[in-house]
Amino acid sequence: MNASAPASTRYRQGLAVRRSVLGDAHVDRAETASTDFDRPFQELITEAAWGTVWARPTWSKRERSMVTLALLAALGHDEEVAMHVRATANTGASREDICETFLHVAIYAGVPAANRAIKIAKQVFAEMDAGKSDEH
Repeated sequence: MNASAPASTRYRQGLAVRRSVLGDAHVDRAETASTDFDRPFQELITEAAWGTVWARPTWSKRERSMVTLALLAALGHDEEVAMHVRATANTGASREDICETFLHVAIYAGVPAANRAIKIAKQVFAEMDAGKSDEH
């Protein structure tokens, strides 16, 4: 958050949710790498995505995680798919949940999109199993 502007309640809530899903290490890296150029974007996603959508009580983090993975896979956002597969360690979405999510992607968004997402998930799982992905 801009040092001269006070953090809004939604920003603070979003930051807490973002940390709970992505992990402190990931969020700390994003904040450290933030510059005057992209700080407004970081504030936007923290407030809008994390403080508004992810903070809503209707769905669990597990459910939001699966929907997010489906959308990211369908849209071909590979880096975000990998990040959110890692985040499932914090959201409660199991590997079986992720498999089911990508089966839905295959039917509703196309086999190539699901195939790519499955390859990414397998790579992330291998890294996690080897202990290479201890920090999100």
